[in-house]
Order: sequence, then structure tokens, then C-alpha cells
Amino acid sequence: MATQIPDQKRVGMVSLGCPKALVDSERILTALRADGYAMSADYAGADVVLVNTCGFLDSAKEESLEAIGEAIAENGRVIVTGCMGDEAEVIRARFPEVLAITGAHQYEDVVKAVHEAAPPSQGPFVDLIPAGDAGVKLTPRHYSYLKISEGCNHACAFCIIPSLRGKLASRRVDAVLREAEKLVAAGTKELLVISQDTSAYGVDTRHEERMWKGHPVRAHMTDLARELGQLRTPHGETPWVRLHYVYPYPHVDQVIPLMAEGLLTPYLDIPFQHASPKVLRAMKRPANEAKVLERLKNWRAICPDIAVRSSFVVGFPGETEEDFQYLLDWLEEAQLDRVGAFRFEPVAGAAANALPDPVPEEVKEDRYARIMEVTERISAAKLAAKVGRTLPVIIDEVGEPDEDGDIGATGRSQADAPEIDGAVFLRNVPETLRAGDFVQVEIEDADAHDLFGVIV
Repeated sequence: MATQIPDQKRVGMVSLGCPKALVDSERILTALRADGYAMSADYAGADVVLVNTCGFLDSAKEESLEAIGEAIAENGRVIVTGCMGDEAEVIRARFPEVLAITGAHQYEDVVKAVHEAAPPSQGPFVDLIPAGDAGVKLTPRHYSYLKISEGCNHACAFCIIPSLRGKLASRRVDAVLREAEKLVAAGTKELLVISQDTSAYGVDTRHEERMWKGHPVRAHMTDLARELGQLRTPHGETPWVRLHYVYPYPHVDQVIPLMAEGLLTPYLDIPFQHASPKVLRAMKRPANEAKVLERLKNWRAICPDIAVRSSFVVGFPGETEEDFQYLLDWLEEAQLDRVGAFRFEPVAGAAANALPDPVPEEVKEDRYARIMEVTERISAAKLAAKVGRTLPVIIDEVGEPDEDGDIGATGRSQADAPEIDGAVFLRNVPETLRAGDFVQVEIEDADAHDLFGVIV
């Protein structure tokens, strides 16, 4: 057990933006805890507050600035990090009292700034991190994000990620696998593989080989996926392994058989962004010539249970009604399982801002409403088709007994990633059920987003 230090300094953390930023927050807090800091759950108990910002869209920047303002009002001692750290002058102009500002994944700089703001009080004989601990986690114990690379080599017209996070920098494959093994040993039942571009993993290192468990493994998405599929929990269960941010390069076809074999969760998160060739060219999207509809058909033939999630931008500059109708027709044919849509929003520094023919706001709103209507109808039909089936479900939360003593629970099927997709709501679960348990569930009902059922 860790020994409490009398005047141990406490750090609060506000983490905004995507799962990749959440992993950055976990790494920063792990480093700080190793230096003798405790974590504070509220502003009042913190000696210093870290705000990990998002700078992807103007609306996200505004949310980041609001969070900084709240932290200053509630605590006063604030360090800013993350993607918006590149705009230090904007932050300083609004909040001159901020103690320090660092950019995305600059862990050492953040830790140094905390040391200066609230010097650590670590004693020489204190064991602060219990043996076997995989570090500080900001997600529930049963699922973890596994970040395999930083940055991105694409130059999409609407995106400023490469200028915020740099070019692709892949982690060593043995380091990724070691982290995954530790997480699973510490209770993780579901690994969510994330990066800016998961399909490009290892391109920058020429897919270098490393030894792992006595055999060579390449830094390549397919090799990594196959090795992650060999992991087992302390109770011998196969953890779910979910791939996010996958660009549809040809080699993605090679991971579908791994899903059919049960080594990988049958789920792909592919950011298609649009379907009209003209809009994709204007967006400077990679892989826009991929025969995606044909490949989707092939993937479903190999692995009928595969769930494909994607996101689309409506109202991109120059998008005509014809382009938008092309997208709607494509979606009807593609029959994607999960779809998110975003209205195009200019971002300072993005090439798309200079494109001609901006789409009026009211047209954007109309198109957004229409795409959501189409995708909701497809989702409802897909979920209705699952009624009567028995599906594996991971439990996220178990409720309290109601007045009749019945207990409900919330879980997710293999088609549902945490925070972004739907849920499976369970009735009459046993009181021994715990978050992280895998159960077989008979699906009794469905709506446009969620499933309802009972444990078999």
C-alpha cells in the first residue's frame, strides 16, 4: 500500500477532446504520480489544475477556453496543455494569469511546469505506485485506449491535426504490445486501438520488426492486430480488441479474417467523410478511389457480424445538392451500422477556408437533418434485425434494485464502442453482475440507437 505523505501536493485535471488526448492525460498523471503527486477530484483540493485542450474546431477551442476560465475562477493556479497549446497568444490574451502553456503530447514540459508551480514533496522511502499497476487510468477499469502512434501524414483540406500533432510517429510494436499486456493483466477487458491513422501504423519506421514472445513482429496494423488477438485476461477470457480511425487502404482487407476467427472485435471505425468523388478531391482525402461499396460487400461475406462506423461532413465548400444526394444514395447502398455527421466548420489554418462557394448555414442545417434522418432509419432497421438473437455483451454499469427488487444494467454489444455508439439495456440481472463482465444476452427489443434484452 502507498504511504501518505504529510504535505503531498495534489493535481486536478480537466481533459477535453478525443480519446488520443485522454491517453495524453493518463500519461501525464502517471508521470506526476510517480513524482509523488496525488490526484484531486475537484478544484478546491488541487494545488494546481491542468487543462488538456482540444484545438480541432473553433467550437472545440471555445469549449477549451471556457474550461480554462472555469479552472481559473475556481482554483486560480492553471497550466494549459494539449492541441490548443499552439495558440499560446490567444490563451494569454484572454487569461494572462495562466501559469504555463505547452503543446500536444509534450509530457516532460507539462511535468516540469507542475514541478515549478507546486514543487513535489516526495520522501525518499515512499512507494507511490503499487507493483503491477498499469498507470493512472481515466476510463473505467474494464476498457482502455491503446495509442499506437502520434501525428498524421495526410493533408486533408479541413484538418489542422498535422500542424498540431506533427507527422506520423509510430510507437515500437513491442512497446505497444507490452502496454496492452499490462493493461489486460490489470483488468482491461476491451482494448480500443487509436491513433490519427491506424492503417498507416509503422509506415514511418518502414514496418520495422521487433522480437515479441520469441518471434519477430512487424510494426504493421495486421501484425499488431493478430498479436493483440492472442492476449488473455487473468481468467483466460479473450479481451475485445476494437480498431478506430482506420483509413480504407487495401491491407485493411487482411484484418477481416481475424474478426471472423474471433481474434478481433468485428468492428471498424472508418472516417469516410464523404462519398462524392468531387467533394473527396476538394477535401484532399486519401483512398478516395477505393471501391468501398464492393469491399464492404466482401467484408460482410467473410464476417457477417462486422459493424462499420463512420463519420461524414456536410456543407463542405463547393458541395452541391447533387453531391449531397450522391452521399445519401451511397449511404442507402453502404448500409453502415453507425454514422455520425458534422456540419462543416472553418478552422483557423485549414486549407478549406480558402475554397470558393461556401455552403450557407441554413443549407448546412437542412442537409444535416436529412442525413441524420436517413442514417437513423438504416440504424433502426439494422437493430430491429437483431431482435431474437443472442449476442455477447460487455457490462458497463449495474444499477440499484428498484422497488420490486429488480436490477437493471447497461452494456454494449460488439457493434458499440464506448461513448460514441449505442448501448444494450438489460432487465432483471443477477446481483452478482459487475462492470466488465461478459454475458450472453437475448435481444428482446430495439429502437433507432439501442438494444434491450435479458441475460440468457
